Amino acid sequence: MNTENSANGLQATLDKAKKAWEAKAAEQIKEIYADGIVDVTRQNIISKAKNNGDNAPNFTLTNATGKEVQLSDYLKKGPVVLTWYRGGWCPYCNMTLHYLQEQLPNIQLKGANLLALTPELPDKSMSTVEKHQLQFEVLSDKGNKVANQYGIVFKLTDAVADVYQKGFDLHGFNGDESDQLPLAATYVIDQKGLIVYSFLDAEYRNRAEAKDILAALDSIKE
Repeated sequence: MNTENSANGLQATLDKAKKAWEAKAAEQIKEIYADGIVDVTRQNIISKAKNNGDNAPNFTLTNATGKEVQLSDYLKKGPVVLTWYRGGWCPYCNMTLHYLQEQLPNIQLKGANLLALTPELPDKSMSTVEKHQLQFEVLSDKGNKVANQYGIVFKLTDAVADVYQKGFDLHGFNGDESDQLPLAATYVIDQKGLIVYSFLDAEYRNRAEAKDILAALDSIKE
């Protein structure tokens, strides 16, 4: 895990948004969300997740336009930055996607491609792509099938699930009633399919910084 802030990095932006939310959110909601993060830690997800040195499971998913995308095809072109976001309903995910779009030229300069996965249905991810004018692949991982292969899926507490369902209809976004979400994980995968960088954090408002992603890409030897 790396939650170090940089002066103008993503984490500083996320922390500012978190403070603004905490200043106006109801105490009960803050407690429910805090308990939810503790519960993710209790589920011991991070220790079971794919990590540095592991082989990245291959997968085929459809993008926002319905086209099939395979990880192995992208690895033939270069390293892959693989990142998960919870959904277009999550403001911290939207900030992260916007940030990654800004950083996309830097990632591409390293010869890498960026793939973003979400448990949302394709029509929901399409609206996210259009809203943020994303120029990288956004793939619908319905039922968290791939996220499960990477070991990053957790079940929401009943209290958090209730808030999400009443607030924006999580079941409608994901097309199921599992109340499961992926960690907001990021991996850098070399062309041999080996994971060389992992960002795993139970706190969904902490995300991988571009400087760390780019450093991991630089570390990959030809």
